[in-house]
Amino acid sequence: MSKILIIEDEEAIRRVLVSILSEENESYQVEVAEDGVVGLEKIKNNDYDLVLCDIKMPRMDGVELLEAAKKIDSELPIVMISGHGDMETAINTMRLGAFDYISKPPDLNRLLNTVRNALDKKKLVVENKILKKKVSKKHEIIGNSESINQVKVMIEKVAKTDARVLITGPNGTGKELVAHQLHNKSDRSNAPMVEVNCAAIPTELIESELFGHVKGAFTSAVKDRLGKFEVANKGTIFLDEIGDMSLSAQAKVLRALQEGVITRVGADNDIKIDVRVIAATNKNLKTEIAEGRFREDLYHRLAVILINVPSLNDRREDIPVLIEHFATQIAAEQGNAVKHFSNDAVNLLAAYDWTGNIRELRNVVERLIILGGNEISESDVKAFASK
Repeated sequence: MSKILIIEDEEAIRRVLVSILSEENESYQVEVAEDGVVGLEKIKNNDYDLVLCDIKMPRMDGVELLEAAKKIDSELPIVMISGHGDMETAINTMRLGAFDYISKPPDLNRLLNTVRNALDKKKLVVENKILKKKVSKKHEIIGNSESINQVKVMIEKVAKTDARVLITGPNGTGKELVAHQLHNKSDRSNAPMVEVNCAAIPTELIESELFGHVKGAFTSAVKDRLGKFEVANKGTIFLDEIGDMSLSAQAKVLRALQEGVITRVGADNDIKIDVRVIAATNKNLKTEIAEGRFREDLYHRLAVILINVPSLNDRREDIPVLIEHFATQIAAEQGNAVKHFSNDAVNLLAAYDWTGNIRELRNVVERLIILGGNEISESDVKAFASK
């Protein structure tokens, strides 16, 4: 049900608008306010999907209400209505954030179309918020150990900036979760986050993958192709396993970071980009530099902020909560009831040497849920969680 507020000082017009909207859709819940002061109080205390607001009113006019309401809820669609319509007023209210502007007496079809469009926009905003919450939940960092809390604190400090971040740590520790958290909490969160696994792309294709190519640049280049940097424009690019990138590709990434431009393979013209770069590696890049496999100048460009993700063995106190989290997650994926792990089973798992880190723990939890009893016991762990 869509909740609509009409703010109008003329009672006759209020009645007409209520009648029109009620006849248009029985699911519209329409409320009224006789002036801007009353209307603003209602907006403070209710969640409306749409506001229709007169401009010329006593005590508080529509422009004042628009500015105040946008501070309360910047995404609330507000349609301005006035009998003193002029283009300057319309432009001013749109600049202040009004969804639309309608002159009195309102054209019936235009009014109803505007209401439908405004409600559709509000619905999309709500759906987008729900989707973002689901995505954020998917990339949640589980645990409250001192070492993982330090990572969370770093994320909060760094996310809102455009500083480049280099995430280090062993395989399976969740470096990609840190990257997603940095993007999701940033001002770029509405733009794309593009992930590139540098280790999974053949050396001869990495430059085309990152920077794109033009038709005919090489044998299989049958058409122009955008690279990951262009796709991520205004957003974030996550270069995972950057320690495996070829030296020639490193040189081009360095240029992109220094000059903010890229060149597609086979092209001559530069393309300006605005991309935040987050990189990750399980290698010691200083060792790679010493052995000539990684550019020192690129390292210093990437490592403005360093975040080290601890191994699971260094945060064993998080293992019980991780087991519970994975058990709940796996049960939801499989459509089954959540299986409980006994204290002895949890204690035994907490004592293991987790060389594969979080990824290995999740695999073991899934294996135990599939093969173990209704409650996962110490004997189940000994039988199925072989190390």
